[in-house]
Amino acid sequence: MDPYVPEPLHAATWRFALPHTTAAVPLARALIRNTLADIGAPVDGDTAELLTAELVANAVQHTAGDEPIELVVELVPTGGWQVEVHDQDPTPPGGFSGPDGQGVREADGPGRPEGPKRPEILAERGRGLLLIRALSADTGYRPTPYGKAVWFTLPPAEAAEG
Repeated sequence: MDPYVPEPLHAATWRFALPHTTAAVPLARALIRNTLADIGAPVDGDTAELLTAELVANAVQHTAGDEPIELVVELVPTGGWQVEVHDQDPTPPGGFSGPDGQGVREADGPGRPEGPKRPEILAERGRGLLLIRALSADTGYRPTPYGKAVWFTLPPAEAAEG
C-alpha cells in the first residue's frame, strides 16, 4: 500500500433527492433516522433529526423553484457525522457571514454563522439557525456549482456525552 495516498475526506456517504415541497421535511427526518439506525451510528439521532429538519425546512421555505433538494449524510473518519442540504439557490442563508465575518459578498466562498440573533419573543420563526448553532459541533455553508450546501456536524455520541 502506498503510504502517500491521502485518507479519504469522508468514510461513507449517503445521498437522497427530496422534493422541493414541505413533504421533504418529514421525509428527511425518516431518512436520517433510518440511515443512522440501520448502520448503528453512535450519534444522537434525535438531534440529527431535528437539525436535518431545520435545514430542509429552510431550503424549502427560502428557495424558489421546484428543483429537488439533496440531503447528504456523511460519516467522517473521526467517527462524527456531517449532514448537508443542497439547494439550487446560490444566495447564502440568512444569519451567515462571509469567511471574513464582514457579511456575504458574491465572491466570498464558504461562510460561518454570524453571532446569535434572537428572534422577537412572540415571533413564530427565526429559531432554526439558533438551534443548529447550539446543538451541532460545527455549522456553515459553501457555494456549490449548482447553488449552495448548508451543513452541520455532530460528534460521535460518546464524545458528545463525555
